[in-house]
Amino acid sequence: MNDQKEMIHFNLDLSPELNDTLEQMAKKIGGSKTDVLRQAIALMQILVTAKEQGRKFGIAEENQPLATEILIP
Repeated sequence: MNDQKEMIHFNLDLSPELNDTLEQMAKKIGGSKTDVLRQAIALMQILVTAKEQGRKFGIAEENQPLATEILIP
């Protein structure tokens, strides 16, 4: 029996600029472009769940109130 999860292959068309951004982010986290996209999806899932629960999601300075709220439609 194979213990590995089944993977789905996904094709994605990006502008050269967005691809460059993705590559830069991958370098910064020490991972691949796939890692960046997986983490972005996980972060978006947290954001959507927070909105469903009537919570806010954002960026705050250390030990400070929310400085920037991240909104989704």
